[in-house]
Amino acid sequence: MPERKKPLVIVTRRLPDVVETRMMELFDTRLNLDDEPMDAAALVEAVRTAEILVPTVADRIDSAILREAGPQLRMIASFGTGVDHIDVETARQRGIVVTNTPGVLTEDTADMTMALILSVSRRLAEGERLVRSGQWKGWGPTTMLGHRIYGKRLGIIGLGRIGQALARRARGFGLSIHYHNRRRVHPEIEAELEATYWESLDQMLARMDVVSVNCPHTPATYHLLSARRLKLMRSHAYVVNTSRGEVIDETALARMLEKGELAGAGLDVFEHEPAINPKLLALDNVVLLPHMGSATIEGRIDMGEKVIVNIKSFVDGHAPPDRVIATML
Repeated sequence: MPERKKPLVIVTRRLPDVVETRMMELFDTRLNLDDEPMDAAALVEAVRTAEILVPTVADRIDSAILREAGPQLRMIASFGTGVDHIDVETARQRGIVVTNTPGVLTEDTADMTMALILSVSRRLAEGERLVRSGQWKGWGPTTMLGHRIYGKRLGIIGLGRIGQALARRARGFGLSIHYHNRRRVHPEIEAELEATYWESLDQMLARMDVVSVNCPHTPATYHLLSARRLKLMRSHAYVVNTSRGEVIDETALARMLEKGELAGAGLDVFEHEPAINPKLLALDNVVLLPHMGSATIEGRIDMGEKVIVNIKSFVDGHAPPDRVIATML
């Protein structure tokens, strides 16, 4: 019996060596050896050629790109949890299966969110810059004063896997857990986390000391933290975002931080990344990170393994375990 032909898989960015090696063993794989992001022309060429495309969250696979896809493109196995960079509905209409890698980034992203809460409230980045600048004159009773987080209220927008993992960490630091969700979580989860549910996001925002964005970016969550909602927050409050930049009106946030209408922000994602709002760059009360919330070796390998399992399941004629359904977005 002749051996089945391996599918042509095109990977848009460098992945961990162990993941790339396994993909080379299993599939007819074309790797991005230079690790330069593909421009639109390169993505068009990829979808015209590949049977399976493995993009990352930095690759915008919109309807214009998908309209150029050849009939051989059967699957988009995204390397990442979010799928807002892919026009899933257009893919569905063209019979292209889309998968992602949920669950494997939960602990890493929750760690980073907690780190940002601590960093912005205790002014860690400012202190580090002060030491490196050579301008630190020694300890002083009123030098680099931040805010204690113990006993404060944390409002989590999106109590999914990452939101729940964050809540468990935050409880260990003595924070009171509050949350807003599209749907209220199971009572057992609420009891475990000692979490207070707010059906009204507006009401929750007005009472929190720290607000963490942990919901996905969808049309419904675009600028969920609008200028109006940001103005509901207290002037001593902090905003932390490790989800997607588009969930916050970044221009309004920068303006309020500049005026002192919010105490600070910890941002790992940005509305127009990799471009950063110049006002944010100029502010000392903002901790800025380069979208590294999930950037651990273990996490990246786990993501790659999920991509491989999704592809292998699909090629073998089975339903991929992490198929994304357009109506779920």
